[in-house]
Amino acid sequence: MKDPYLVLGVAKSASDDDIKKAYRKLARELHPDVNPGDARAEERFKDISAAYDFLSDAEKRRQYDNGEIDATGAAKRRTWRSAGAGAGAGAGFRNARTSSGFSFGEDVDDILSEMMRRKEKGRQQSHRSGAQAGHATKGEDAHHALTITFMDAALGATKRVTLVSGKSLDVKIPVGAVDGQSLRLKGQGYPSFMGDADGDAFIDLKVESHPYFVRRDKDVLLDLPISVQEAVLGGKVPVPTVHGKVMLTIPANANTGTVMRLKGKGIDGGDQLVTLKVVLPENDAEFAKLVEKWGARNGYDPRAKAGMV
Repeated sequence: MKDPYLVLGVAKSASDDDIKKAYRKLARELHPDVNPGDARAEERFKDISAAYDFLSDAEKRRQYDNGEIDATGAAKRRTWRSAGAGAGAGAGFRNARTSSGFSFGEDVDDILSEMMRRKEKGRQQSHRSGAQAGHATKGEDAHHALTITFMDAALGATKRVTLVSGKSLDVKIPVGAVDGQSLRLKGQGYPSFMGDADGDAFIDLKVESHPYFVRRDKDVLLDLPISVQEAVLGGKVPVPTVHGKVMLTIPANANTGTVMRLKGKGIDGGDQLVTLKVVLPENDAEFAKLVEKWGARNGYDPRAKAGMV
């Protein structure tokens, strides 16, 4: 395995929280559920998972930082010779064992494949180490990426998720869920092989953008196009909200940029803020002539009022 710090893109001085944040960010981008059929993304996902597992083990991280072990968890290479034996240094490496007593193969590919096998089986090495120390170890946590719509996040929903165990569960998305939020499913992660509790599953949410709604905390922002007639004369127009359409009264002589509030029509008790956008008719010769005739008699300079002249 490569330098775990480089794999996760963090400095050696990074805190545990920094390492966890870096891993979760990469996991959301590279998870096989988000990149179906992408072998490179799947390989990168395995690399970051292995790097995170390595650095989240405080003892391994200490030994690695002190140069006692390499990125595979194996003791740093030494020259191994038996008295009277003619074996070379390479023979000692082939017989090298980690501090947990787990034997690796003779080359880097063997080491990497062994690490991946241990991860998929619930990190058997750490469980065996726990057994040798006389205590059971908790199973590893698992992370699953789940993409949901803007409306699912705003109003809440129930989504079917397949876990590492192969089991499918209905997961409740809470009202007002946000992008990057993780939902914890206790005991639904990797199993413990030594009798302790199973790991937890974390559902990492990715919220899709909406064609015209934008979220700001609990408020929803919307740019609403209105006609010249509606802007000048006022009137009632239908407005979409996350809760369905409502009628909004446009005041006479409304301008582009006017903001109107729909109380309680946002997310989880928030409001919806509607910004008016006056839209001219397209390619209407009659309207153009009307404006030209009106302008000749009643022309005005909006820039003068703004102090730009």
